[in-house]
Amino acid sequence: MNLEEQLCFALYSATNAVIRTYRPWLRDIGLTYPQYLVLLVLWQDGDRTMGEIATRLALPPGGVTPIVERLEAANLVVRRRDEIDRRVVHVMLTESGMQLEAAGSEAQRRVSCATTMQEDELAGLREILHGLTERLSASAASCEAEATLS
Repeated sequence: MNLEEQLCFALYSATNAVIRTYRPWLRDIGLTYPQYLVLLVLWQDGDRTMGEIATRLALPPGGVTPIVERLEAANLVVRRRDEIDRRVVHVMLTESGMQLEAAGSEAQRRVSCATTMQEDELAGLREILHGLTERLSASAASCEAEATLS
């Protein structure tokens, strides 16, 4: 059990390094990293429900509520209850939220530059990580089933 040989630690360390690199650029535009992720969903996909945002970010539905509340307090998004199903809450960018996209894009560009990786290397790494996520999601259930049969 060597820490440096653990996949979980390598991913944890890399994630922390990426978030630390984003932090000063996001701080300059008044965002936290989780707020930036929610805005990325809205910039890319347009208006979404709270549930759709949670699914897109692989978070529990209640996990996005405090993030969206802070974004709403900053006048970057507005929330509206669905007229037919009041349980559904729609999230829309305000004009201020839309204008922040260029600064968010610049933060992303600077972080990509800080990696000193070429675009094809970054694309390959993203592909590997997305594949790992899919494999772990798919296999978690089968591993649990195996454990209960043992």
